[in-house]
Amino acid sequence: MNTSDARPCGLARLPARRAMAAVLVTTLAAGTLGALPVANAGTPPGAVAPCPAPLAEKATCYAGQDADGAYFTMAVPKQWNKSLVVLAHGGPDFAYDQSSTDEELERWAVMVDQGYAWAASSYRRGGYGVRMAAADTDNVRRLFIDRFGKPARTYLHGQSFGGNVAAKVAETYGKQPGLYDGVLLTNGLVGGGSRGYDHRVDLRVVYQYYCANLPRPTEPQYPLWQGLPAGSTLAPEDVVARLQECTGIGSEQRTAAQQRNLGEILAVTRMSEEVLPTNLLYATFLFQDIVFKRLDGRNPFGNEGVRYTGSSDDKALNAGVERFSPDRTARRDLSYDADLTGKISVPVLTLHAIHDPQVYVEHESAYRETVQAAGRAGNLVQSFTDEADHGELSNAEYANSIAALDTWVRTGRKPTARSLADSCGTFDKTYGSGCFYQPEFTPASYASRVPPRPGGQKWPALTDAQECAWSRIPGIGIAP
Repeated sequence: MNTSDARPCGLARLPARRAMAAVLVTTLAAGTLGALPVANAGTPPGAVAPCPAPLAEKATCYAGQDADGAYFTMAVPKQWNKSLVVLAHGGPDFAYDQSSTDEELERWAVMVDQGYAWAASSYRRGGYGVRMAAADTDNVRRLFIDRFGKPARTYLHGQSFGGNVAAKVAETYGKQPGLYDGVLLTNGLVGGGSRGYDHRVDLRVVYQYYCANLPRPTEPQYPLWQGLPAGSTLAPEDVVARLQECTGIGSEQRTAAQQRNLGEILAVTRMSEEVLPTNLLYATFLFQDIVFKRLDGRNPFGNEGVRYTGSSDDKALNAGVERFSPDRTARRDLSYDADLTGKISVPVLTLHAIHDPQVYVEHESAYRETVQAAGRAGNLVQSFTDEADHGELSNAEYANSIAALDTWVRTGRKPTARSLADSCGTFDKTYGSGCFYQPEFTPASYASRVPPRPGGQKWPALTDAQECAWSRIPGIGIAP
């Protein structure tokens, strides 16, 4: 479990990629779940490395591995504006190597193209752990300073799961003046860990109700909150094959029974067919990782009190679906590791696709309420776009967002949803990727999208007082 220091709660405590179905299949099938990276003694920290093609003539790139085993990549543009963007990437994936952060640099080349130095950590190990990832993210900032000196300004950027990580960095390390100047969260999982996966809990039990093949009746039974049992020999492709068997997903021709199963599952979970395989893989392998590798076999998930709707027979569904309640200490440890208090001390700008199929836009309502409850609403601006991709939005919008955040930090001129929509066109002249802002949009409550558990409608999920009290418990949280 995570160790906590003895500092007063008012001071910062220093706690000890986009992961889609194809990545999960590759890494998990290889048997690398939770594996620690092996140090490469032949590569000195921060050695000059090839830049990805989009930056080959624009920057100098560096790569290495830190003392905790996390890989990192850095880039400094030839026309450097003397500011740094530190990325907390999405996932979590189940193993990392140097290619992990190299690929992230290629993906986020727009930041370097805009004149910012850039740095990212792979995180020291695969599997779940928000405070661990936050510590590794802050460490790459310190490594950058060791090599290049302190930037004029340092910005955090968190994407997807990395949005949870970056928000956690902002609440912990960001309490120390001068470490971070602003935060950009894009399609971020900012509802936190203890509630942010409830939609996958619902998928896991609804799927089994209709499909009854994970496990099959002829196989040993286990509680579905495990995702999969600890000794399961199933590979990701086996899980996807069972999904296909039950629903015909990915097939041009389905049987009537498959079509009926698919329709029922999508109607109840309100997921799209496109993301069903990825969500089911997370609801099996990631849950297995959280339960057995991070929480010593304890259950942090629950669905007692949830009423499922949208099916052809809601009464039968609710009577037949598996029910369970979380173990109190497991829920506490997951909450301490991954939930947010909203106590942000620097400007935070969010960008979220309204039709994000993976991390629902309603996460932003949860985050807004969390920040408001902490009395920090003045530090938050949220923006929304009429897009339907989770992993990648418009480069013009990314460039516009980091520029608006930088202006806010330097001048105190706070952006608005309208001003962001108006300024994006300038960047679209360069990138031609489009601007899709919807400045009048406000997301509905998180509970309107994901059925709340008892007591789960009030935000924050983790109060500052709870975090303070829990931090004194030996072994609290998730071990790095």
